[in-house]
Amino acid sequence: MSPSEPLITADHLGLEIAGRQLLRDISLQLRAGEIVTVIGPNGAGKTTLLRLLLGLTKATSGSVRRKPGLRIGYMPQRLQVDASLPMSVQRFLQLGQADLSAERARAALQRVGAEHLGATALADLSGGEMQRVLLARAASRNPQLLVLDEPTQGVDLGGQGEVYQLIAALRDELGCGVLLVSHDLHLVMAATDRVLCINQHICCYGHPEQVSRDPAYLELFGDKVAPYTHDHDHRHDIGGDIVRPSGQEPLHNKQERGK
Repeated sequence: MSPSEPLITADHLGLEIAGRQLLRDISLQLRAGEIVTVIGPNGAGKTTLLRLLLGLTKATSGSVRRKPGLRIGYMPQRLQVDASLPMSVQRFLQLGQADLSAERARAALQRVGAEHLGATALADLSGGEMQRVLLARAASRNPQLLVLDEPTQGVDLGGQGEVYQLIAALRDELGCGVLLVSHDLHLVMAATDRVLCINQHICCYGHPEQVSRDPAYLELFGDKVAPYTHDHDHRHDIGGDIVRPSGQEPLHNKQERGK
């Protein structure tokens, strides 16, 4: 597959229900190897956009084109688990995936650092463990596109940084594209290639440093939110410190960060 070949193309996408315009005029392309993060206020239509792109909801205007045979791994925002349901993590991974062997299920868990959870009951997982399991399931079929709805839902601050690192590692290993919804404004700017800010329509779109300075972004979130930018050739850890080569101390990022 050519790196420039779009996995999904949306043209002037819109959705109107009972006279209410939920989304309008959304156009974007998703490509292999790129992480695109959708942000916006509550009710902005972030999850609705994912459903339109996945074909789970039919748009009332515009169009969506998907690469023929596109393999998509989807991670929902949350999973309600009946505590009385005696289902192990490994069984959950194989549910609805008859050709996913026990060995491949274990390999999927290993990818996200959760190989020790295979025999654990779903109902006994912590929030962070559940998100790792959902991420493992989404990636278990070697998707060309990972679609992740609030992947750090229910995860504490320290664990959020680890989840974003796992997502980047999966992107690198699989060579897939990633589309995710996030509200973690302080972390997302260092963990994504492009940011799509929406509020029923596209407010701004581009590289994180461009979006963080855009008037439309500042109008939505205010200058109290000061995410560190990523317009340089290195990466950051969860605290925003520059990660240097192995064996060297991190450099402290002196940019003031919002609380």
